[in-house]
Amino acid sequence: MILEHAPLDVIPGEEAAFEDAFAAAKAIIASMPGFRSLVLSRCIEHPSRYLLLVEWARLEDHTEGFRGAPEYQEWRRLLHHFYDPFPTVEHYETVTTAAPTG
Repeated sequence: MILEHAPLDVIPGEEAAFEDAFAAAKAIIASMPGFRSLVLSRCIEHPSRYLLLVEWARLEDHTEGFRGAPEYQEWRRLLHHFYDPFPTVEHYETVTTAAPTG
């Protein structure tokens, strides 16, 4: 499993429009082969900052499959104009996990 980590700085004042656009865009990414799940969180201290975490089966499912799919153009159209600066996306592999013990 690969975890995509994307901090998203949205233009101040555009948060509601971004969240509406993301609600539409999430169906696009969720339909992609290798997609496992996503979480979009909003920062409490900086309300124009979001964190997108997406689980993929393999790195290539994101970098080649999703980004190379025709549907990606609609994702870009819906979301990319909200970002300033444009986000840096990184990918992570699980090293260890923990759960409550009691």
